[in-house]
Amino acid sequence: MSAVQVEAREPKPRMIVPHSVRGSLVSVAGLVAGAGLWEIIGRHTQQSSFASFSKTMGALWGMTKTGELPRAAESSLELFGAGLAIALVLGFFLGLILARVRVLRIGLEPYILMLYATPMFALIPYILSLFGFEFRAKVIVVAMFGIWPILINTMEGARSVNLDLLEVARSYRTTEPKLWRHVIIPYTLPYTMTGARQGIARSLVGVIASEFLLAATGLGSLILTYTNRFDAAHVLAAVLVITVIATLLMAIGRAIENYFARWKAGV
Repeated sequence: MSAVQVEAREPKPRMIVPHSVRGSLVSVAGLVAGAGLWEIIGRHTQQSSFASFSKTMGALWGMTKTGELPRAAESSLELFGAGLAIALVLGFFLGLILARVRVLRIGLEPYILMLYATPMFALIPYILSLFGFEFRAKVIVVAMFGIWPILINTMEGARSVNLDLLEVARSYRTTEPKLWRHVIIPYTLPYTMTGARQGIARSLVGVIASEFLLAATGLGSLILTYTNRFDAAHVLAAVLVITVIATLLMAIGRAIENYFARWKAGV
């Protein structure tokens, strides 16, 4: 067999596409296909009920140029940040206390689980009667939406601390404050971040609910205003902005969660 024939039979090297690049390409293709389907459905639907992708982008650009959309987004993000910060601080420290004080946990856990299962929308009129339409009322609503997964995850994380770690710390005569600082809190943080990621989604729902049912401001006000005008393009543009913000915030929450959970994978 000649050398030419051997070379001809050798397989040509194939270009290997990394899985991350392949996944990104599939995601982009899915988004393009979704936008195309949106455009087709919008062109064959009554304009007051649904708008095409191109008209939605036009409405989005128009609201951005006038400053209407940035102002609304800033107002909603300010409300979201204040409510989530309160939920994170209260949920974290209350979860730690309930995990360490058994009597409190047994007495309050049924109420916590009931409030977690309760639709927070049902409590908004009650909050309205107590605090009116002020900004603090909306912050309370957002905090109540977001606090429960943070509190429950923190409590369960603190309860699941490895007993061997606690015994070793006590054998070195570690005081309770140092035990919290060096053992319990570092062990609990990954659980808290999981709860925070879940709290982000719930807090965003709380933002829109408070803007709908209390003082109409922010992105919720935009949706209400243009819904009353039967302007589907502007409504969908506001909803699209909320979706993008939610996706980015969830991605940030996932990154923070992975950062604090690296030790679990042996990093």
